[in-house]
Amino acid sequence: MEKVNAIEIRGLTKSFKGMYALNGLNMTVPIGSIYGFIGENGSGKSTTEKLICGLLVPDSGSIKLFGKDYTDPGVRVRVGALIENVGCFKGSSVYTNLKMQAINLNLENIEEEIDRVLKIVRMEESRNIKFKNCSLGMKQRIGIAMALLGDPALLILDEPINGLDTDGMRIMREILVDISKNYGCTVLISSHILGELEKIATHYGIIRQGRVIQELSSKDLEGRSRVFVSLKTKDMCNAKDILKRKYEKVKEEDGYLRVYDVNESENIVEYLLKEGHVVSEIKKNKIGLEEYYIELMSDKEGKK
Repeated sequence: MEKVNAIEIRGLTKSFKGMYALNGLNMTVPIGSIYGFIGENGSGKSTTEKLICGLLVPDSGSIKLFGKDYTDPGVRVRVGALIENVGCFKGSSVYTNLKMQAINLNLENIEEEIDRVLKIVRMEESRNIKFKNCSLGMKQRIGIAMALLGDPALLILDEPINGLDTDGMRIMREILVDISKNYGCTVLISSHILGELEKIATHYGIIRQGRVIQELSSKDLEGRSRVFVSLKTKDMCNAKDILKRKYEKVKEEDGYLRVYDVNESENIVEYLLKEGHVVSEIKKNKIGLEEYYIELMSDKEGKK
């Protein structure tokens, strides 16, 4: 039996005034995943999300949601989305905005449904606050609550953590993990804040110039990420020159010397000590999602 995915896109193209925003895009989002959609501005992230949601019509290609064409009415009702701004009436309360959306969706048991989504986004005590008086983080959570009305199987979020403070991002992370693990909802989320995305995503899709150039799971990322040793000495400049004699890639970053693609920190300490340098601090690390992304983009630029 063929495996069914939450999203399966093949050969998707979309142009605006003769310019391609998407050019043969392929993309696979497994059911139950938190899929981090990554790419620079203008790479095609928002266009892809709008096409999935039916807000734009593709030039060519196919979009399947849970094994069915994305235009199928039965599958459309299984999709919730927050793209760009939250569509709320500023002078109305959180509760009133949710109720109007629930009525618009022709939902049954509206009161119970509003209580359910407010609980998911940690806003049970804020139901009577007017939307205009809510913080940015609260507004984003209201948008997610509106997208969750009707209990969708797929949630599409465009930059939901941008602009949030540290506490706001923490709460958003907890909500998204909760939605995925405890409510069985697949989440497609785009963000430029890769350090935050790395904390929750199970899968990644990296888009560049209208094409997904790489898809990988968090386990794949762990396996592919380069290891490095970070260290500090009294004379960082001279120590860097000495390390470059023996190791292929050495650079200074965030107050540390980084020696890439090595596992034995003891050998580095011994080598520097012989050259008259005492290592005051040393630790092993792997590059994270952000550095992996930057390296991948740099490689692609170099191969142009």
